[in-house]
Amino acid sequence: MAEVILMPKLSDTMTEGVVAEWHIKVGEEVSSGDLLAEIETDKATMEFESFYDGVLLHIGVEKGATAPVNDVLAIIGEKGENVEEILANAGAAAPAAAPETEEKKEETPVAAPAPAAEKPAPAATPAPQPAAAPVASPNGDRIFASPLAKKLAEDKGIDIALVKGTGENGRIVKRDVEHYVPYVPAAGSAAPVRTAVAGQESYTDENVSQMRKTIARRLAESKFTAPHFYITMDIDMDNAMAARKAINAQEGVKVSFNDMVIKAVSMSLRKHPAINSAWMGDFIRRNEHIHIGVAVAVDEGLLVPVIRFADSKGMSEIGAEVKQLAQAAKDKKLQPKDWEGNTFTISNLGMFGVEEFTAIVNPPDSCILAVGGIKQVPVVKNGAVVPGNVMKVTLSCDHRVVDGASGAAFLNTFKQYMENPVMMLV
Repeated sequence: MAEVILMPKLSDTMTEGVVAEWHIKVGEEVSSGDLLAEIETDKATMEFESFYDGVLLHIGVEKGATAPVNDVLAIIGEKGENVEEILANAGAAAPAAAPETEEKKEETPVAAPAPAAEKPAPAATPAPQPAAAPVASPNGDRIFASPLAKKLAEDKGIDIALVKGTGENGRIVKRDVEHYVPYVPAAGSAAPVRTAVAGQESYTDENVSQMRKTIARRLAESKFTAPHFYITMDIDMDNAMAARKAINAQEGVKVSFNDMVIKAVSMSLRKHPAINSAWMGDFIRRNEHIHIGVAVAVDEGLLVPVIRFADSKGMSEIGAEVKQLAQAAKDKKLQPKDWEGNTFTISNLGMFGVEEFTAIVNPPDSCILAVGGIKQVPVVKNGAVVPGNVMKVTLSCDHRVVDGASGAAFLNTFKQYMENPVMMLV
């Protein structure tokens, strides 16, 4: 006999589920205990095992689709059984107001569920439900509402006759009262008696993109497995600003402060190879090449295109390459080779007015440099307090690979290059 499997309620707040993956295809045999599907709830993605033996005859919710709790998820039975007839019978016998399960739990104690080993009948008769209490509307018509809906409406000061029901045969249920928005008359018209509704909580759920899932997985793995420590340093940017102005005065040449940072980092890495390393589990990889990853914000999250052999390129060449890769990232035209192989990463939020921040190490790198904006502050030069332009940078390090002294030495070299840009031209 065929068994109808419904969308399970896998968390106490779950009202619907998304099928993240099917592990059995229609027509394939399945045994009790086999992993049938992965279901994404409001809290996590959970594995859902089969309780039955047989053949998967029907999939009611395709991969990536959403379905309410108690909707038909799948049918398992013997090969050749009439799926349409089973679905018709299941639809006729299904509880009329499945979404009200939570309400019924609040209203009446429910017996403990049967052990998983017992096979529930696919066309089980629903348990008796509290009868919908008829309520008289202003025009004398009877209105059917669940006891919980009536109680909630009374508590909120809502005239239940004004609420439109979405349950079976127009029955008013809990969610109808919760989502009810009182009528607000136009200015100058006679206002009806106001109801005591203070406001409504609301939110919008959106599916998590594959990019966001990857960002979450990689950065969570980095943050919770790599012991981070941070070093912050102030950079005097007066000379860098003057140098950039002189460079950009040349026709056809445009260099940004970020291009100067990339160049200074690449040259500093050449002098401090320990920073240009990666934790590989059983060994540390000392990279002899220098590939700089540059974090770029896109609509779905973050991409890190890579400037390869950055130490061998001039600032104008670096600038042109960064612009090209950033545009390709925003146009979703980056190829895997464009974001793979970085040995060090730079994240610059200075253009957003951020003064200082810390970044999470981008695996497999051992360090990432967080670059803040340039801020005009009082500084002491030659014993006098004068206006100065200062940029704060913070180096995040994986302590499995880099020690504090190594990180500080790298930042001091970087500081020398940024404060004396002419050194990057020799």
